[in-house]
Amino acid sequence: MSVSPRKRIWGWYFFDWASQPYNTLLLTFVFGPYFAEIARGHFMAEGMEAEQAAAAAQAYWAWGLTGSSILIAILAPLLGAVADGTGRRLIWVWIFSVFYVVGAYGLWWVAPGEEHLFYAVVMFGLGFIGMEFATIFTNALMPSLGDHDDLGAISGSGFAFGYLGGFIALLLMLGLFAENAATGKTLFGIDPLFGLDPEAREGTRAVGPLTAVWYVVFMLPFFLWVKEPKVEPRPIRLGAALSSLGALLASLRFRPSLAAYLTSSLFYRDALNALYGFGGVYASGVLGWSIIDIGTFGVVGIVAAVIASFIGGRMDRRHGPKPVIVLSILVLMVVCAVIVGLTRESLFGLPLDPASSTSDQIFYLCGALIGAAGGTLQAASRTMMVRHTTPDRATEAFGLFALSGKVASFISPALIGIVTHATGSQRIGISPLIVMFGVGLLLLLFVKAKGEQA
Repeated sequence: MSVSPRKRIWGWYFFDWASQPYNTLLLTFVFGPYFAEIARGHFMAEGMEAEQAAAAAQAYWAWGLTGSSILIAILAPLLGAVADGTGRRLIWVWIFSVFYVVGAYGLWWVAPGEEHLFYAVVMFGLGFIGMEFATIFTNALMPSLGDHDDLGAISGSGFAFGYLGGFIALLLMLGLFAENAATGKTLFGIDPLFGLDPEAREGTRAVGPLTAVWYVVFMLPFFLWVKEPKVEPRPIRLGAALSSLGALLASLRFRPSLAAYLTSSLFYRDALNALYGFGGVYASGVLGWSIIDIGTFGVVGIVAAVIASFIGGRMDRRHGPKPVIVLSILVLMVVCAVIVGLTRESLFGLPLDPASSTSDQIFYLCGALIGAAGGTLQAASRTMMVRHTTPDRATEAFGLFALSGKVASFISPALIGIVTHATGSQRIGISPLIVMFGVGLLLLLFVKAKGEQA
């Protein structure tokens, strides 16, 4: 049974819809802050002061993300070369989907008051690795979805559709499952569904199984509608894959635009990922927000991301991805500066009434800007990478693209962990991201607006 090109594109969109909750629910708005809560309680039980315990919790989360990112950085380009060498990509999406589901579901057993911190970062890391690798192989299918001039709009629409899925999943999580620690009620003012025990935080812990089930259900259109071109079966030759990867890396000295873009994205994309990874942890530790508060903040950010990704895709089609990337980075640098300078009592030293909601309102605005700029940045980055590769080398190229990001993803959490530990301040711990964004912006000066397809 043949699948129409339009249906194939929609099947590809459904990967973004299915996988987005790992970032939205687990990394940023629900599980990350929940982990910060239980880790903070653990360290306070060991005798730390509240601020010191919050910093220790952020540092622990940072080291967990660092470990996952190192594995991705090592394996991503190699597996990409293997996939291109065999001509098969979908099988790898299947394999890493299993990692995603197992890792996400396993977070159900991270209960408060128990020694589950290491288990939590391991299971989260397993699912995170699955999500990242599945994304690499899915992105590699993008060049075959449409004409060159349409890929910007396709990429932007895919991200917008994915953020919409994340928005709906977050609403379901907050309204039906995640309990307010003080009242035991959800955002809709009801008890968590299925008799989940608020005292044991079972409503919040259900975020893992919900994310896993969501992925399984909504990946069905992807697996039904997205087909690879038929190729002659080719055996996996690790030596050939390594040789191909080595040739690609060696060719970078003759491809200055691609080399500059990969290096630029090494800094800015994973400064963004770190911002996603620590935004909820920051709100929990610095502003004292509950899971419900952080989730509501997430709703604001996701709505902004849906709208901005759709608009950004159209801007990409009209002006190209480079101007969209530059504008997004500038917005995110300003946001990071505000986050570093914001406390309950002041903004950049200017006094605020700690009893008022001013600091909360400022952080909500930051959330909207992170969502808007982050969504457009990711979509435009994907398009820019397509402008630097060809369909037959796409998986290898996106594996290298993932490597460039994951090297920085290893650096960014590590820098946050080091600075947070050294200063004992969650706020100051975010400051390295300003530098990371700035370096990425500077390197974009050496990237051709039309890539290698000029």
